[in-house]
Amino acid sequence: MRECISIHVGQAGVQIGNSCWELYCLEHGINKEGLIAEGSTAGQDDSFSTFFAETNAGKHVPRAIFVDLEPTVIGEIRVGAYRQLFHPEQLISGKEDAANNYARGHYTVGKELIDDTVNRIRRLSEQCVGLQGFLITHSFGGGTGSGFAALLLERLSVDYGKKSKLEFAVYPAPQVATAVVEPYNSVLTTHTTLEHTDCAFMVDNEAIYDICKRNLDIERPAYLNLNRLIAQVVSSITASLRFDGALNVDLTEFQTNLVPYPRIHFPLATYAPILSAEKAYHEQLTVAEIANACFEPNNQMVKCDPRRGKYMACCLLFRGDVVPKDVSASIANIKSKRSVQFVDWCPTGFKVGINYQPPTAVTGGDLSKTPRAVCMLSNTTAIAEAWARLDYKFDLMYAKRAFVHWYVGEGMEEGEFTEAREDLAALEKDYEEVGADSTDIGEDEDEEEEY
Repeated sequence: MRECISIHVGQAGVQIGNSCWELYCLEHGINKEGLIAEGSTAGQDDSFSTFFAETNAGKHVPRAIFVDLEPTVIGEIRVGAYRQLFHPEQLISGKEDAANNYARGHYTVGKELIDDTVNRIRRLSEQCVGLQGFLITHSFGGGTGSGFAALLLERLSVDYGKKSKLEFAVYPAPQVATAVVEPYNSVLTTHTTLEHTDCAFMVDNEAIYDICKRNLDIERPAYLNLNRLIAQVVSSITASLRFDGALNVDLTEFQTNLVPYPRIHFPLATYAPILSAEKAYHEQLTVAEIANACFEPNNQMVKCDPRRGKYMACCLLFRGDVVPKDVSASIANIKSKRSVQFVDWCPTGFKVGINYQPPTAVTGGDLSKTPRAVCMLSNTTAIAEAWARLDYKFDLMYAKRAFVHWYVGEGMEEGEFTEAREDLAALEKDYEEVGADSTDIGEDEDEEEEY
């Protein structure tokens, strides 16, 4: 019994949550009312118990919490197709918005909802036999996603210190922005949550827009298209908790293999094959092919170039018709490439998970049904360029103290801005040091101690 509690915060988090639950229901053969669908084989085992709690009436209730400080987005769930699925108390919405303001989400407006949310999470966790951890989806740019999520993570790490907390964070894209103050919110939330989360998978809208346009031929991608792609990644990460396979990976195993130092916990997510139905028909999609596709920069969910950085660790999660022999062969092939460079202190570098449940295609979705898929989580030093971009935007605005009065007016101090910015500068430095060859660092010390 390895349960996960999903927490969806803010508009982005809630909408990603909708796509995730749509997918989980399909994977487990559960219909929109929460009952096992007719003729599905899913009800024969208890694989669904990771994400769903079963009531005496045979209804399956998601172990999830949706929180937003304004009512409209959660209101859509209350009247939407899945309204019967969720427990009404799991949908928590406030009256007034955080208005893209971290301080409102974290201090003023967020304070009113936090106790309610924490109590609800406590009740969910009491229903679990062996709670694995929490999956939190939110965005860095919005007020609720940055402020309230940070507040919630602080509370969770006090109440459930040892449980893993994995974030899926929508990171501000380089060009496409939905709010002017995104750099402020992102820097503040990263600083606050840095020691409270174990692993944060970043996705950025621009990168996924490009994937939708290039691989799926969608001219004008909507958020639904993006969210369904993210949902596949989230599903792959938890697949081995739910279905059986040759090599199972649980949540703590990710951290052990992906996080070399506690602060460096921002892996890149890549998913392959991302193909529309017309294309998939003509492709072979061998194990080697999809494994190689993961190392293409244009399949990544964050805009950064891994060829400029070095890999510290790599986690390949295969699902579907995959045998260990093929996986070993394709990894050996990848290692022999010049473009994939590992840091010199990490000789093996690959963690593999194999799961027999093939990926599920959402009806009316863009992805075609494929016999096998792979999700790669890689911790690479190249992601530091994403932080550098963010810090640069922050500096431009903060040099003129633009928009700062909105934050100070909600009870923040300017000191918090500088403190957060210094913390991120230190994070960039950490990435730089980790990527440097150990010989370079060693030489300076050797000169002093000559025997």
